[in-house]
Amino acid sequence: MSKNPEISIIIPCKNEEDLISKSLESVISFELPSNISAEILVLDGMSNDDTCKIINEFKKKDTRIKLIENPNQFQSFALNIAIKIAKGNWILRLDAHSIYPQNYLKLCYETAIRTGADNVGGILITKRNGKSFQAGLVQALTTHKFGVGNSGFRIGDSGGEADSVPYGFYKKEVFTKIGLLDERLIRAQDYEFNRRLARSGGLIYMNPEIHINYFNQQKTLFKFLFKQIKLEAPYNAYMWYLAPYTLAYRHIITGFFTIGIIGGLLISPFSLIIKNIFISVMTLYFILALISSVQQFMRYNNFLHIIILPISFFLYHFLHGLGVVFGCLNILLGTAPVQKSKEPWKGYGKFRIH
Repeated sequence: MSKNPEISIIIPCKNEEDLISKSLESVISFELPSNISAEILVLDGMSNDDTCKIINEFKKKDTRIKLIENPNQFQSFALNIAIKIAKGNWILRLDAHSIYPQNYLKLCYETAIRTGADNVGGILITKRNGKSFQAGLVQALTTHKFGVGNSGFRIGDSGGEADSVPYGFYKKEVFTKIGLLDERLIRAQDYEFNRRLARSGGLIYMNPEIHINYFNQQKTLFKFLFKQIKLEAPYNAYMWYLAPYTLAYRHIITGFFTIGIIGGLLISPFSLIIKNIFISVMTLYFILALISSVQQFMRYNNFLHIIILPISFFLYHFLHGLGVVFGCLNILLGTAPVQKSKEPWKGYGKFRIH
């Protein structure tokens, strides 16, 4: 088999013992394009469960697999380590809590060749991580437009040019052209890179025939909401601070929502006009939440969604917005973690898109 062009498959992971076997099994079963070989680089972020043990067992079955230590633990560091040593002309960035169809890599490659895109991806098919009701609730929250906005790869889109795609199949040359991932971002680093790529003239293309079976890491509603307020939402604000071109209304709208809720509650007792507006807006919100919950009940055949999803949507949006507000306040106070770190590598600034 020809060694060129070669595809480098990169998989960051940490404490993924529950899903790493199924994920790797799907990866080693990929149908490869004709006359193309692949290497599989698994970057472990200092797991303290059986993740590495499982990976080492897979290494015995497939010599293409290399296990590499990522002492800094976070994905942005893992990806940069792997990109620097990758042999391939193409980089396929995957995730360890997802399972992929056999034609996944071939579809990515064929789409990239056909469109000339610098990055190709598909649609996330969000699966419930476990059989519990709360796992199903998290699934329902993240698979409706009312919950996640216009995130095309999450809700299903018609395909074509996109602002971002999950994971990504990249021409390796783009990392030379626009730099590596920003290691100051332990969340949202993929989105920032994709926006940088698009602003630099690169083409990001989503093919809806490419599917990823994605399992939410959070199995309970509490853990899911806690992650929003602690990591996901604040790092949206930190991303905007580092890269203003990443600002998207679906990310920031929850911040205005939360400010509106707090402001409405504080001002309504002193203004009848504000009170009436506040009540009207909240009534409309919960009508839309109820309609969305009924749709998810019909989709997933769980009647409790009609009762619990409306308040779950509210908690999701309010707490995400609160995280955005906290992130912005940290930036204003100079206490954001990204303000305490230097640029990730020498000369990084020349790749920034202003």
